[in-house]
Amino acid sequence: MKKLNILLICGSGASSGFLAANIRKEAARRELDCTVVARSEAEVESYLQEIDCLMVGPHLKYLIPELEEKVATMNIKVILMEKSYYSLLDGGMALDHLLAELNKD
Repeated sequence: MKKLNILLICGSGASSGFLAANIRKEAARRELDCTVVARSEAEVESYLQEIDCLMVGPHLKYLIPELEEKVATMNIKVILMEKSYYSLLDGGMALDHLLAELNKD
């Protein structure tokens, strides 16, 4: 598997920052090559050239159509994070969801 570059977005980048750190720890434990960063949704466009996957906080579900349109010509998977792991900041569950979504293609 090639290196994955993942961007997590939430309102301010705070919760997703903790979740990104937990995903990084879990990816390292599983020996997966990942870069995981968290930013506010206002910063998304600055990162689109660098990422393979965009994980969106559950409270930003309304942005999904707009984000999918923005990345339509790029090879970027847009994933809506589930409240179950987002609220717990569970990096393992988030990584499982991410990998399951990527394997659908």
